[in-house]
Amino acid sequence: MRVPGARPDIAIVGAGPVGATLALALARAGNDLDIVAIDPRAPGEAGRADRSLALSHGARLIFERLGVWSRVAGIEGAVTPIVAIDVSQARGFGAARLDAREVGLPALGYVVSYRALSAALDDALAATAVELCYGTEVSRVEGAADFAALELAGPAAGSIEARLAVVADGVGAAVTGVTRRRRDYGQVALIATLALATPHRGVAYERFTVDGPVALLPERDHYALVWTQSPAEAERSKALSESEFLDALARHFGPRVDRFAGVGARRSFPLALDVAAATTSRRVVVIGNAAQSLHPIAGQGFNLGLRDAWELARTIERTPKSEVGGDAMLAAYRRSRRVDRNAGILFTDGLVRLFGSGVPFASAARGAGLALLDLVAPARRMFTRAMLFGLH
Repeated sequence: MRVPGARPDIAIVGAGPVGATLALALARAGNDLDIVAIDPRAPGEAGRADRSLALSHGARLIFERLGVWSRVAGIEGAVTPIVAIDVSQARGFGAARLDAREVGLPALGYVVSYRALSAALDDALAATAVELCYGTEVSRVEGAADFAALELAGPAAGSIEARLAVVADGVGAAVTGVTRRRRDYGQVALIATLALATPHRGVAYERFTVDGPVALLPERDHYALVWTQSPAEAERSKALSESEFLDALARHFGPRVDRFAGVGARRSFPLALDVAAATTSRRVVVIGNAAQSLHPIAGQGFNLGLRDAWELARTIERTPKSEVGGDAMLAAYRRSRRVDRNAGILFTDGLVRLFGSGVPFASAARGAGLALLDLVAPARRMFTRAMLFGLH
């Protein structure tokens, strides 16, 4: 356990997948940085109930470079490839199909178990020199000219100082000097697992309706459902019997998928855009959901956070140890992420606004855009690669 009052080079707040990716990337770079990762979980604890993560092929490449992907893929049922994505709108024309073969890849992405990925990262980190402080909460992070101060709560109550504090806790609420903008979409995502009458064959669906998007992600032998609804409608949907729910979903989704054979437990969570106005303050960086929490439409949020971690690690590697956390390093990191981050935020929010509009002429515009994307192969390939690897 890190002794309160010590001063590591880098303190990472949050050792979930994004924070752990950063820590592992820095550890594998072979530098002599003193790194501590702080997490409220107990050792070996997943931190949350298991859920599905939609990883792009670009995310897979990051985990391959870190030596983690083979561990995750080796766990039975932990990884399901997405070989194609069917995009369409309900009650209107226009559809597009994105296919991995068209861009020369084995899969466009993967649906991965959060617990499996978290366990693989934890195991990999345990074999490095990174100090892992589990069971410790960080109640405050504040930067100064020469260091960042972190206030610790719990059994290790006290404070430590670091050249650089990286907040990857998914919230970022404890950081001073970083302001946030929040837009509540006034909707929730209802999630559940759907049993199928026929195999999914690795095809994911993004179906846009006037009430918001409905996504089906192939996972093992079933689909993971993400259905955008109003809070009141979601409560009614959760109270329906299984047959009533499946009938309602079939009517709403339309005929693009063969009938659903069953549904598991249903849960919901609110949807909002929550973005840090600036991703850095003095001696402090926020990454992942602490930097930008996005609508799950198009599955960009988690992948954007992984690219935050990867690019921050590369920036730190290029920086002399004495200058880590300094203004020049922070400015270099902001420049490296500006285009990709802004594009990801604008793209996701734009899809919510465009495809959630019930204005009559909007349906024709959406249909034309989807039809054009489906017909023009170069544009489709460019669009697909941007979703898989981001913009730089």
